[in-house]
Amino acid sequence: MREGSLEAPIRHTLDWQNPDFYDMDKIHAEMHRVFDACHGCRRCFNLCDSFPRLFDLVDNSPTGEMDGVKVEDYKQVVDACTLCDLCFMTKCPYVPPHEWALDFPHLMLRYRAAELKQGKADKVYGQLTETDRNGKAAGLMAPVVNWANETKPVRALMQATAHIDAEAKLPKFCGRTLVMRAAEEPLTLNERAPAYGKRKGVLYATCFSNYNNPEIGVAARKVLAHNGVQTEVVYPRCCGMPQFERGDVARVAEHAQTVSEALLPYIEDGYDVIALVPSCALMLKFEWPLILPGDAKVKTLSEATYDVSEYVVEIAGKEGLAPGLKKLEGGVALHIACHARAQNMGQKAAELLRLIPEPDLQVIERCSGHGGAWGVMQGNFDIALKVGKPVARQALQSGKAHVASECPLAGDHIVQGMERLADGAPHPAEAEHPIQLFARAYGLI
Repeated sequence: MREGSLEAPIRHTLDWQNPDFYDMDKIHAEMHRVFDACHGCRRCFNLCDSFPRLFDLVDNSPTGEMDGVKVEDYKQVVDACTLCDLCFMTKCPYVPPHEWALDFPHLMLRYRAAELKQGKADKVYGQLTETDRNGKAAGLMAPVVNWANETKPVRALMQATAHIDAEAKLPKFCGRTLVMRAAEEPLTLNERAPAYGKRKGVLYATCFSNYNNPEIGVAARKVLAHNGVQTEVVYPRCCGMPQFERGDVARVAEHAQTVSEALLPYIEDGYDVIALVPSCALMLKFEWPLILPGDAKVKTLSEATYDVSEYVVEIAGKEGLAPGLKKLEGGVALHIACHARAQNMGQKAAELLRLIPEPDLQVIERCSGHGGAWGVMQGNFDIALKVGKPVARQALQSGKAHVASECPLAGDHIVQGMERLADGAPHPAEAEHPIQLFARAYGLI
């Protein structure tokens, strides 16, 4: 038996339509096997809070081994997992093709799927993950919703009723979505750009860029137009990552089929698909094909999808960029998002920002701790800040004028962590997506 695997990780498909997938006795047996291997290795001690919880359970058990841990305590480990995928992609030596075939995140997903099937999942949390419904409703009265999200008495009520931590920063909502703005704000292509006439892309807006921060998509459109790339903005539906995190795999499959059906005609017409947020790119590229391995449309979409930073870096390498980039004064502290790392494409955001003249860049490659909707919940927010403290500290100590993260939620969380560490020291008031900084370096925004 090999001590560890040196081959590239291989992920097995999710057998979510098999009744055994939801059999809690079989899930507990697999958890015991996986947890025992994790206990013997402990390389993931400094990732999310799942592993410290697991190791404390083992160390404090009567035997000091997994056989001394109560099965009912396994849920503590599950509840701390943010599905960042870093243990699978960057740390674990026992993932497939190793014979032990460990996949810790997908095992946590399976447990949550079984809980959901049994009606034990948190129903309030489930409502928070309905991003399309919530985004549309909040957009109709965005100023009021944004005011409420920043008002202490309202936040105290939200904590008491919906268990959203009163201190956690919540995303803002916009009345004019990215899809609306793209229709109302036509762009002229730069015919002198090296890539002019050679590429066209369809921007998958993502729920966050569509409802919460259209400026990410606006910046991407302007950068691509300046580089001669024709774009369309399409948003059929959320990628399903919020439902994925709570184990609702069947709902994710529905989202995959709807979105792939809508984007396939663009792919057949020669468009590349560009996702604006790394969690969504990860779903389209990797998770959907594991959920629907026999769906040809999903497979075609996964092969045609780019992360936005990845796409601009490819243009730079193949056709070349249009001139006009200028130095960003003050430098950038760049957080590499976990779901960008899980795409196994390298540090494309760092490569992107290094295309700017005289780059002054500090790259931070560690989990922010946020974990999507998980990180704003009461009981989780403080853990998220603890996990992300090393990132916030590095960003603060860098003294850079800009903070950037490919994940908008992670960016806000990092800035909030910086505020708690700053003790009056100056620091950026908000984080931006790398494509926004790139557009700024072009003078486009």
